[in-house]
Amino acid sequence: MAYPVPTGRPPAEPTTRHTHAARRKGVLLPVVGLVALGVCGLVVLGLVGNSVGPGGVLVGALCALLPVGPVVATFLWIDRWEPEPPRMLLIAFLWGACFAALSALLINSSAALAVDALLGRGNGDVLGSVVIAPFVEEALKGAFLVGLLVWRRREFDGIVDGIVYAGLVAAGFAFTENILYIGRAFAEDAMAGQSGGVLAVLLLRGVFSPFAHPLFTAMTGIGAGIAAATRSTTVRVLAVLAGYLVAVLLHALWNGAASVLGGTGFVQVYVVIMVPLFIGLAVVVIWQRRREARTVAEQLPSFAQAGWIAWSEVPLLGNLAQRRGWRRAVRQRSGPHAARAVADYQAAVTELAFLRARIARGAVRDSAAELEHERLRALAKARARALGMPDALTAAWGNQHPPGWTPPPAPAPGWAPVPQGYGPPSQGYVTPGHGQPSPGHGPPGPGQGPPPTYGAPGLPRHGQQPPPGAPPGWGPPAQR
Repeated sequence: MAYPVPTGRPPAEPTTRHTHAARRKGVLLPVVGLVALGVCGLVVLGLVGNSVGPGGVLVGALCALLPVGPVVATFLWIDRWEPEPPRMLLIAFLWGACFAALSALLINSSAALAVDALLGRGNGDVLGSVVIAPFVEEALKGAFLVGLLVWRRREFDGIVDGIVYAGLVAAGFAFTENILYIGRAFAEDAMAGQSGGVLAVLLLRGVFSPFAHPLFTAMTGIGAGIAAATRSTTVRVLAVLAGYLVAVLLHALWNGAASVLGGTGFVQVYVVIMVPLFIGLAVVVIWQRRREARTVAEQLPSFAQAGWIAWSEVPLLGNLAQRRGWRRAVRQRSGPHAARAVADYQAAVTELAFLRARIARGAVRDSAAELEHERLRALAKARARALGMPDALTAAWGNQHPPGWTPPPAPAPGWAPVPQGYGPPSQGYVTPGHGQPSPGHGPPGPGQGPPPTYGAPGLPRHGQQPPPGAPPGWGPPAQR
């Protein structure tokens, strides 16, 4: 038996002058931002080069590349359920490497000179490292997260997103800082006719503590993630502020251990405080990722019942291993373009699932209908593109199709689903050229509301019998 995909005319695309202006801004502003960050990067490079020389810059940059790759890869691995836009991740890294690093360099240096003038020579370095630098650097890195909350709040779906963005910003900042410190060690070794300073700094910053800056700024990221999930302005402000203060405290403790306590004290702080905190952050990330998996798995049956996806796709979409296997099978049989189309379809399903979960929690109210329309249009386009690729939605099953399963038909050109629970009850999924909605696929009648999730009437809780209309042998996907 086949599980038909409803067809119909997509919701009308807005064509107002305001919409066109918004689209132009959506292209222009990132370009302007990247240019500004590039200028900041050039200025940083010039200042560092003036301090440590061209040789120091070259050696520092080459050595700084070694830890930044694994750090960035780790945060991209964390971001697998709903990958953030690559452009935003790049801007986050460049914000830390260029703007935050340049601003911190200027402010910290000026503050250290002022402290030396007031308290005597030598005090500026210690006070600047332990007190001034943590407040300044964490504020500059956290400013990117606050900016996302204010202007691009839809990029935040929770704590994981906050940690990912914070980690990328901090990785960029640490990259530039490592160039400075390693380059300075190279210059000092050259002047003294010695060697070993570069290796010592690289081991300390690149091997034993590559996640130091990401760990500090992740506290602000957790606060931003909590703020994104609530409608209370007071809670938002307090969450971000609390995360920032914890980040400052950890940063000050780290710098103080390195500059005041000496080698033994630094090792004690590292082993007793920093390592357990890093492990605790890893536990939080794993817990939140499993929470994301549950969110997607609980939404998928309602999507299938509404006709937005096929029942046969529910197990494939509810598990990261199944998703990877699906893309791998498509890549082997149909090439990378088809695999990319499937990946985009999977991402669109996940984004809609997270949005509906946020709407259910009350975190999105005023623009719920508009946002769901937008995500549904994106889902329709991604699904149509995937269905247009050879074997894109069937390759993962190979020759072992589920009992009674047949591939779902491709939607008609221009089709987009209608959000359940919005619009007039008579509006349905209308086949182009016909005036009647497809049976069983229109929005609910008056008072019915959006499609249910697990535990709602007609759908099971985890471990119970499959929903009506599911193919034989269907069950809730295992969570990863």
